[in-house]
Amino acid sequence: MGEESESRTFPVLPPGFRFGTSSAAFAVEGGADADGRGPSIWDTFAQQPGKVADGTTCAVAADSYHRWAEDVDLLKRLGVTGHRLSISWSRVQPTGSGAWNQAGLDYYDRLLDALNEAGIQPMVTLYHYDLPQALEDDGGWLNRATIERFAEYAAAMGERYADRVEHWVPVSEPANAAYLGYGLGQQAPGREMLFDSLVVAHHLLVAHGRAAIALRGAGATSVGCANNHASIWPASDDPADVGASKLFDAIWNGVFLESMLLGRYPVDLAPMMEEFIEPGDLVTIRQPLDFYGLNYYSPQRVGATREDALLPFEWRPLLGYPVTDAGWSVVPDSLREWLIIFRARFRAALPPIIITENGASYSIPPGPDGVVDDQVRIDYLDVYLRAVAEAVQRGVDVRGYYYWSLLDSFESADGLRSKYGLVHVDPETQDRTPKRSFQWYAETIAAQTRSTG
Repeated sequence: MGEESESRTFPVLPPGFRFGTSSAAFAVEGGADADGRGPSIWDTFAQQPGKVADGTTCAVAADSYHRWAEDVDLLKRLGVTGHRLSISWSRVQPTGSGAWNQAGLDYYDRLLDALNEAGIQPMVTLYHYDLPQALEDDGGWLNRATIERFAEYAAAMGERYADRVEHWVPVSEPANAAYLGYGLGQQAPGREMLFDSLVVAHHLLVAHGRAAIALRGAGATSVGCANNHASIWPASDDPADVGASKLFDAIWNGVFLESMLLGRYPVDLAPMMEEFIEPGDLVTIRQPLDFYGLNYYSPQRVGATREDALLPFEWRPLLGYPVTDAGWSVVPDSLREWLIIFRARFRAALPPIIITENGASYSIPPGPDGVVDDQVRIDYLDVYLRAVAEAVQRGVDVRGYYYWSLLDSFESADGLRSKYGLVHVDPETQDRTPKRSFQWYAETIAAQTRSTG
């Protein structure tokens, strides 16, 4: 690997620590109309003018539906032993109920078989933002009937694929799906319900629990979550700002942490949620987790708003730190501290942790020599992996790190302009070009393998 890699120092992580990558079906697959796939809420949302920053849609994305074999070869070259992908519900069941689409089921058969043959353990997410549009037309996640459809879907996926999947994630980032999709309208389906979106968060959590039960009934041996959390910092010491930050922390973090791990909602929010909690819901949500998946990107600085504002909190700039092209502050110490506090707070209730997403957007094109010199992403990866290693050394049981993402792909409301990939994808030709960060990550994985045997 050359003199440069030989002189490098590497983060010290425990034997068996799994290095992987993450992706989502709507972000990478494309093939929106291929082989009987039905439309999802992201197909509908992205076609509305002004919803996606660069005007692109997920119709093609990174075209992984047609180039999956090439992408598996890239994963083999990278040396990862785990890859997180999601199943497109509307690809396997076009309307979210009724008949199954054989072509879609066969696609995931091929992909999972290829990953296993390459020695790459799949982590499969069942829901990563892309609800079948037909279910949204019937109320989407506002309708409790969607929970029943999701449980049926989970059971079918478990019965077909459980023998080839290491880890299962029923619902990815329920906070984003509920609050950004139904609360603020920034993501699909684009509803603007503000605090009324708490019912969506609750329904997604119940769906998580129902799916966990169904998956285990079908033979799944490891079921966890992939929740998007952030350190919430008050904008100042003013009591109003501190109170606003605590409220937002309860909404963004506490709703999901406390319900999944303790079987309750944060005390300050419980009165707001009582009206839609049905008997047995909290027991269903608190299914045993084989791992707690953490998606972590950046802290958020929160302050109070005027009394007449729509929300009692607002986001303030986090000054004094470098930022990625997506505007996220680079604060690796916040990840280390979050992990340590997480362990201290939940102790026996906390299963092993897997970093199911962490990554950075830097839009660096290939140079004249064809090389994508993304040193800034290498620097990001280095400091965040070291933050994880430091948390492990402090006694936090972290079992793996899955970088988001392998490919430049369709990044929700940012479209194709945000580039998180270790591999550059030409939006016109779909040609793949591994970046310098790809080689760096490969070297890090190889060094870990050598040091731990």
